[in-house]
Amino acid sequence: MKAKPKACKGINKAHGYEGCGKEVLNRKFGLCPYCFWDWMQNTEGGRLHYKKQFIPKVESRTKKEIRKKERQRREDLKSIARLIQETRKPFQKFIRSRDANDACISCETTTAKIWHAGHYKKAELFTGLIFDEVNVNKQCEKCNTFLDGNESEYRVGLVKKYGQDAVLELEQRANELRVYSFSREELKELKLKYQRLLKKPR
Repeated sequence: MKAKPKACKGINKAHGYEGCGKEVLNRKFGLCPYCFWDWMQNTEGGRLHYKKQFIPKVESRTKKEIRKKERQRREDLKSIARLIQETRKPFQKFIRSRDANDACISCETTTAKIWHAGHYKKAELFTGLIFDEVNVNKQCEKCNTFLDGNESEYRVGLVKKYGQDAVLELEQRANELRVYSFSREELKELKLKYQRLLKKPR
């Protein structure tokens, strides 16, 4: 059933306020939008209603906007190096989660107490491969830290896992992306990507 227009005339909290008398569909306290605003601005009861109902909402929105701008300001001040470190956290966590049931990529141990997301081509030397999912795999602390990555055995493990062609392609990418500068937008997108992937059931 369609609503019928009713005359603009104050009721409830606006009782006694004449309104414009025009028939409208949308009324608040019996008033059309124009008279409702006029009532809030020009009567004691209306001003009290405005103060209680609308000012807190406006102040809340303003505080949220201030906090949002402050977060954005802090984000804009972060260096690229800082953004890379922040992106590496969810990325490395994703790698360890992806390879949770795998052995160490280089020595094939399954009993290590500490596991890393180890790089085949080191992140410090091949900046474009920092977030390459083929280049980074589950690796034990001994191989990654104490054997400096155990690169020769790492390559053997990569061939077993991905195949010879994939490893040759990775090594080609390493030559092409040895020196690479990530943009802020790239890092933000990568960070969000791996944060989302971590939330997905595996």
